[in-house]
Amino acid sequence: MNSVSNNSALNNLYWEEKPKVQDRNNGALTQADFFALLTQQLAYQDPTKPVENDQMIAQMTNFTTADGIGKLNENFSNLAQSMTSNQALQASSLVGRSVLTQSNQIVFTGDSLARGVIDLERPASSLRVMVENEKGELIQSFSVENPKMGRNSFIWDGTYLPSGESSADRIDGELSERVRAGTYRLKVEASYSDGTRASIPANVYTPVGSVSMNTNGKGIMLNLLGLGAVKLGDVLEVSYG
Repeated sequence: MNSVSNNSALNNLYWEEKPKVQDRNNGALTQADFFALLTQQLAYQDPTKPVENDQMIAQMTNFTTADGIGKLNENFSNLAQSMTSNQALQASSLVGRSVLTQSNQIVFTGDSLARGVIDLERPASSLRVMVENEKGELIQSFSVENPKMGRNSFIWDGTYLPSGESSADRIDGELSERVRAGTYRLKVEASYSDGTRASIPANVYTPVGSVSMNTNGKGIMLNLLGLGAVKLGDVLEVSYG
């Protein structure tokens, strides 16, 4: 008995599975869908108990409000993306420049002076800056002249105390007048006329090496040489030097 391996007549009777059409709205009701449902509701309503005008208006108002909120959220999302792009463009222009940020460390590049700013909330009788190496050994200590309330600038040229010789002060085994390029700890102490003393936070200028975007959801980050990443919003000032 011969078996039939192919029968075009039978094959034509098989149902063909049509490809599913992807919902462009991801299952969300649009305004057109709402009015279509409302039309069907009115068409099949009980003639003896028609839909109240207040109820119909309330439904339309609720949908219009929800639709408006959805569009508002979309507009805010587009605005946020636009602002992020503008911030990224601004941040990229900072590469190679120095920015002022609060830090308890200061970077000496070896080629330029290390600079910083100290903000005092009240006048001080003296203001002292202390620089330490990674071991906590004192490298340099100097006073800021005529400390006043507000902004007080200071400069460190990389020199060390004559009595502060340590391994950090040697370059290739030779004693140098300046410390090697690197990152150093920074402490600031203010003395006041009433005899009290206080540690004061310092702000330092540091070169921007690169810019990172959307790092772990933190937004735009500036990668500072020797200090690591800081938020763009933490920058207090931009310097050309």
